[in-house]
Amino acid sequence: MAGWLFHFSEDPTIERFVPHVPATNPTEPPAVWAIDHEHAPLYWFPRDCPRVAVWPWPGRDTTPFRDAWGVSGRVQFVGRDWLERMRTTMLFRYSFDAERFERWPAASGYWVCRTTVEPIRVEPMGDLVHVHEALGIDLRVVDDLWPVIDAAMSDEWDFSIVRKANAGPRR
Repeated sequence: MAGWLFHFSEDPTIERFVPHVPATNPTEPPAVWAIDHEHAPLYWFPRDCPRVAVWPWPGRDTTPFRDAWGVSGRVQFVGRDWLERMRTTMLFRYSFDAERFERWPAASGYWVCRTTVEPIRVEPMGDLVHVHEALGIDLRVVDDLWPVIDAAMSDEWDFSIVRKANAGPRR
């Protein structure tokens, strides 16, 4: 695969990424994790921010998606209590040469490298709400993420739920 893969962090000083076992998936062998360009918006959030994203499956009828979400493209949701942090958190995008990585088959967009990797470059992202707006991604702010979490889990569209444990208790 030619091209770029990315890692997002609030730490701008990472000089090399060392393979590790993720705390959320302790059965995985050590790896450096990266995300492709198409799925990178899943990480345009402060690290601990709970969020939900939904988008239509490529090549499928988008009618059910449009009926459910009111748009034909990606929609990302964040809780209202995270909005100010979305505007003020400084997030950095690390870029890697994709040639060193292999696709991780358990989820779309994820790639792994089993050896230490040095980033090619690191860039500040700026206001994360503005980043969404500038690239035409529908970012919706909600008072309660749980109804969105429940609605997102479907085989009619692709979805991602990150940091669900930080979404707070169900109301």
